[in-house]
Amino acid sequence: MDFTKLSATLLVALCAQSTQAASASEDEVAALNQCILNQTISGDDTRTIKEVREYCEQQVSALSQLDKRMARERVTEKNRNVLTPHHRNYILPVSYIKNPNNRPFDGFADMANKEGEPLDNVEAKYQISLKLPIYHNFKDKDQAIYMGVTLQSYWQVYNKDISSPFRETNYEPEIFWVNFLDDENVLWGDEMAFVLGISHQSNGRSQPNSRSWNRIYANFIWEYDGFVFSFKPWYRLPEDEKPADNLAKGDDNPDIHKYMGYFELSGAYRFDNDHEVGMMLRNNAGGDNRGAVQLDWSFPISGRVRGYAQYFNGYGESLIDYNAHIQRLGLGIAITDLL
Repeated sequence: MDFTKLSATLLVALCAQSTQAASASEDEVAALNQCILNQTISGDDTRTIKEVREYCEQQVSALSQLDKRMARERVTEKNRNVLTPHHRNYILPVSYIKNPNNRPFDGFADMANKEGEPLDNVEAKYQISLKLPIYHNFKDKDQAIYMGVTLQSYWQVYNKDISSPFRETNYEPEIFWVNFLDDENVLWGDEMAFVLGISHQSNGRSQPNSRSWNRIYANFIWEYDGFVFSFKPWYRLPEDEKPADNLAKGDDNPDIHKYMGYFELSGAYRFDNDHEVGMMLRNNAGGDNRGAVQLDWSFPISGRVRGYAQYFNGYGESLIDYNAHIQRLGLGIAITDLL
C-alpha cells in the first residue's frame, strides 16, 4: 500500500469534514470520510484524490438512511478487525419489571431458604447482535447472504439471595438473503429492501424450562422521508408433539404462536442528527388480542457513548416469558443504533 497516498487521502477527509460540517450532518461527514478511505484502499488506483473526493461527495449527497447504514457496513465488512452489527446492541444496567414471571423459578425460594417471590423487580438486560457476509458475489452488488447471531440476556445482578443468576439467555442464529432494490423496482417509499431468512431461537436450557422454535421469515424494509419501517411476517416450522412433559424430544412450547403472533412491525427515525427513536409492535391477530409494544430512544452523551432508554409491554419479551405479560422500563447504554 502507498502510505503517502493514504495519508494524503486522510488529510482530504479531514478537510472535507471541516468544510462541510456547517451544512452536513454528522452521519454524512462520517459516510464521506469512510467512502474516501474505502476508495483509497480498494478503489481505482488511476483516480486522483480530487476525483475520489468528488465521487464520494456525489454519492453521500444522495444517501438515504438505509444507504448510509449499508455504506457503513460495506466499510466494516472489508475490515477483518471489525465486527458488523445486526440488530441494535445495548446494555441496560438498570431495568424495572412491574411483575416478574416467577413461575419457572418457584424452586429458588426453597433453595435460598427464603419465603416469597425469588426474583427481584430490578435486573440488568443486554443484547449483542452481529452478522457476517458469507456470500456477496452476485451480479447485482446490492444482494448478499449473511449469517447472523443475536444474544439477549436477563441478569438478576442485584439479587444476592439467589446468587445473582442469569435467569434467561436467548440465542438466535440465522441465515438470510438481502436485496436492496433498484429505484425503478421500489414499490413504495424512497428506498426499499427485501430479506428472506431462516432462524432458530432457543434458551439453551434443559427440561422443564427449555424453550425453542424455528422460523422462516420475510422482511420488507422501506424508507419514506427519513422514516424507516420494517414488516416481518414469519411461518413457524412445525415440530412433533412431545410424548411426555419432561422429555427433551418434541415441541417445548406448542402454543407460542398464541403469544408471539405471526408478524412484527417496527420503525425508526433519526432527528437532530444524534437522536434516534424506534418502536416495535406485535399481535397474534386473535380474539384475545395478545401482543407487545416496545419503544426505544437513544441519545448522545459523549463521543461514541450514547444513552439508551427502552420500554416494553406485552408478551414474548424472552422465551421463558413468552406466555407471561411483562412490563419493563430500562435505562443504559446503546453500543450501536439501527440507523
